[in-house]
Amino acid sequence: MKIAKLIALAGWLAMTGILIYGFTVGDFAAEGAKLLAMPWGIVSLVDLYVGFALFSCWIVFREKALLPSAIWVVLMMVLGFWAGALYTLIALQTSGGDWKRFWYGNRSKSV
Repeated sequence: MKIAKLIALAGWLAMTGILIYGFTVGDFAAEGAKLLAMPWGIVSLVDLYVGFALFSCWIVFREKALLPSAIWVVLMMVLGFWAGALYTLIALQTSGGDWKRFWYGNRSKSV
């Protein structure tokens, strides 16, 4: 579990740095328009959002409650795997070293 925590933390730190870079140096509207004008840009975005949706399904399953699920899904759709890495890190930290609790979260008692 220690390796998983390190990977999640490294991912979260990498995403934090790259998001700060993108928002401070890039032009979201202009660059987004160019990305959407290219077929592989569209393919990449569809691929990305399919991944966000699948990861969000795990979050919704794991959380059980509507409000936390909704908040995490919105964060996932807006901030991408920055939110996914943070969610994973929190889930790993609060699972107490129990993989079943990590994967099932609040549902682990019923499984």
